[in-house]
Amino acid sequence: MEQRIHSLIAPVPGTARQIHSFHYGPQDSGAKVYIQASLHADELPGMLVAHHLRQRLAELETAGKLNSEIVVVPMANPIGLEQVLMDTPLGRYELESGQNFNRLFVDVSAEVAAEVEPLLGDDAQTNVEIIRCSLRDALARQLPTTQLQSQRLTLQRLACDADMVLDLHCDFEAVEHLYTTPEAWPLVEPLSRYLGSQASLLATDSGGQSFDECFSLVWWQLQQRLGERFDIPLGCFSVTLELRGQGDVSHALATRDSLAILNYLVHFGAIEGELHPLPELLYPATELAAVETVGTPVGGLLVYCALPGEYLEAGQLIADIIDPLTDAVTPVYNQFAGLLYARSLRRMATAGMVIAHVAGTEAHRSGYLLSP
Repeated sequence: MEQRIHSLIAPVPGTARQIHSFHYGPQDSGAKVYIQASLHADELPGMLVAHHLRQRLAELETAGKLNSEIVVVPMANPIGLEQVLMDTPLGRYELESGQNFNRLFVDVSAEVAAEVEPLLGDDAQTNVEIIRCSLRDALARQLPTTQLQSQRLTLQRLACDADMVLDLHCDFEAVEHLYTTPEAWPLVEPLSRYLGSQASLLATDSGGQSFDECFSLVWWQLQQRLGERFDIPLGCFSVTLELRGQGDVSHALATRDSLAILNYLVHFGAIEGELHPLPELLYPATELAAVETVGTPVGGLLVYCALPGEYLEAGQLIADIIDPLTDAVTPVYNQFAGLLYARSLRRMATAGMVIAHVAGTEAHRSGYLLSP
């Protein structure tokens, strides 16, 4: 194992932060898997999963069982981890800029397309190597001017030449679910099965240039621009794994999740080992555009009447909003049938607040599809 330390731009002298990456397996194999945790710094289940993964990867490396380089970044957001205000962690948005830590990663697709077009040929694997080299160079040329930009670029540079990118997150209160692209779904479905994902949400471009999509999207864009003339495979696919809710930090769950990821890496060929049978797919993959974001028209005490993991018929009661001054009760219903996979942690709702997400089957949204 090799540990590397990547220094970020210090906002003021004496406040430097670092990202640590741990590299397991052969670095000359031509194959690479990248796994990071807690890009939203208040989402900690993935950090514990990374801890368990690192113990097992060290053993597998010693035993010579790793066929790929596997890079683990267990703390992807040192900036956000330090943002604690009056005992409340604030790890989703950077306080200085107000920006979501998982948005606005650098888009170099146009630059890479222009650079590689005269270099591509008939051999798909050679084309992949040319594109990865161009991606590395394009990101190396980027000059960050803030600490947040340097953190984003550090993570992109670490992952840009990987075959697979796994970004470990969690929701507020939720069951296991994941996000990936329709193009990658055939490759990702076994991971959904091993993980026991109860919702798998697909979108090619959900907006916002999030970490996972900044990799899969660049290959899709290259295929759209150059694919009629050159053989350009999906050189990288990425997945955001939502490991239940923020409070689901336990060794039992982390052991289960790390084993699911390891089983998938065996299935993928990154690790040599016994191939475990695929469990059943718990819920079919659905478009992210089919997710209903259920909001409340009024503020008040939020009392849920439905649990994450529950399948809801159209028009089912999800919650009551109670005005503690007038005793008025406002029921909140979902409009479309689907699986309730996540809900808010807050119990005092504000008017217009999204309180739940339901994975339906019919697309009814377009444009920007992500949470703020």
